[in-house]
Order: sequence, then structure tokens, then C-alpha cells
Amino acid sequence: MSVEGIWDLSVATPIGKVKAEVELRREGGVLTGTARGAGEGVPLSDVVLDGDRLTWKQAVTKPMRLNLAFAVTVDGDTLSGTSRAGRLPASKVTGERRAARAETGR
Repeated sequence: MSVEGIWDLSVATPIGKVKAEVELRREGGVLTGTARGAGEGVPLSDVVLDGDRLTWKQAVTKPMRLNLAFAVTVDGDTLSGTSRAGRLPASKVTGERRAARAETGR
């Protein structure tokens, strides 16, 4: 299963929905990635794909400093699951992979 690409995520947090963008890529056989949202970009760590289950961790500083752990199930170009910040309740996560755009004009 391929999870590479740019994913548009929506996280239902206690303070409202948060939109984020996660870019996943494979480098030397290892999944890596970057998350962007709330005016900052942060690297993903511990990115693991096990069957259709994808997990990763990331640290954010906006709107507050949090260490987040994501666990989602990938189904083609959609995903759903949860994000946890420490001992806080899990937040529901949904997302869609952006369609690959053909390079033009080069």
C-alpha cells in the first residue's frame, strides 16, 4: 500500500476543528514526512505503516506546545482515526489525499 503524497487533514479538537496538511514520502525505503498547520511546519517522527494502519508522532507549538500521536486507518485516498495529546482525550482525525497534479510548462 502506498501512502505517499499530500494529505489534507481535519482534526476535531476540544477547541474546534483544526486543518492540517501532512506530506508523506519514502526516502531510502523509510517513510518520512512533514506536517503544516497553524502557521508552522514540523517534521514527523516514528512514521510506521503496518498493513492499512498508519501511525506517526509530531510536536507542535501552536496554538500551544503539544506532543501529538496519530493512529489512522488508510482506505485508498481517505484516512480516519485519532490523534492524542498526552493524557487529553483522543481527537477524531479524517483526511483525504490530494490528487497528483501533472507537471506542466517544463
